[in-house]
Amino acid sequence: MPLVPTGDLVEQARAAGCAVAAFNVITLEHAEGIALGAESAGLPVILQLSENALRFHGFPHALAAASAAVARNSKSDISLHLDHVTDMSLMQMAPELDVSSVMYDGSHFGYAENVRNTREAVEWGRKHGIWIEAELGEVGGKDGAHAPGVRTDPGEALEFVKATGVAALAVAVGSSHAMTSKSAALDHELIRALSSIVPVPLVLHGSSGVPDEELTLAARSGMVKINIGTALNIAYTTATRLFLDGNPSVVDPRKYLTLSRDAIASTVEHSLTTLASGATSISV
Repeated sequence: MPLVPTGDLVEQARAAGCAVAAFNVITLEHAEGIALGAESAGLPVILQLSENALRFHGFPHALAAASAAVARNSKSDISLHLDHVTDMSLMQMAPELDVSSVMYDGSHFGYAENVRNTREAVEWGRKHGIWIEAELGEVGGKDGAHAPGVRTDPGEALEFVKATGVAALAVAVGSSHAMTSKSAALDHELIRALSSIVPVPLVLHGSSGVPDEELTLAARSGMVKINIGTALNIAYTTATRLFLDGNPSVVDPRKYLTLSRDAIASTVEHSLTTLASGATSISV
């Protein structure tokens, strides 16, 4: 199927009263597993390529091209998204990478500079048909506002959206990046307050550490795009480790990568159906 714009998937989820999941891609098996999970669930999905993952592969075209090929050969509606991009030159490669959206990360700047740079990213995006997500303060920072106790102020969030014109806003409501246990407690009252005042879709980063029932309630309360990464890595690595521990003589990586890819697919299917469970209607 053709690639679907991220903005379309987000608006479909918003209209249905649910959330669309965006999963981080690190290897080809991640992309394949995500697509397989989406097909099993019968639901759309976003493939996210982080700046760090692209750098890991040496140059952005390799992972982006592989992910685009997987998406086009899938039966599900899939979009490609650049996540946590700090390099403006990488952001500007989005059209040639078949990417329809970018999360510009200005969290390491002070408020004024973040607004200025984010507005520049949004203006560029409008000229090139690229949907821009952003964050306020250090919302997406691994040691920033997704740390325990840090929360987004609704008034400041509204001011930031008005000043920048972003299409979506990542907010801090109790989740944290790189959690390996599902123990995070979200501030649902804050989510509802943000949803009522911020005119653009809200995005939840660090969702791997959030229990299923918390994610379902967050989607019902106003979260529209839910980012999941570490949960896939846990599934992938656990399956690989279990196989190799039981089969120490095996050297063909296909033997265990098949299981690891399937583990990702199962995790994706479960996450997608969880997020869709509170929807009033589903557009696929």
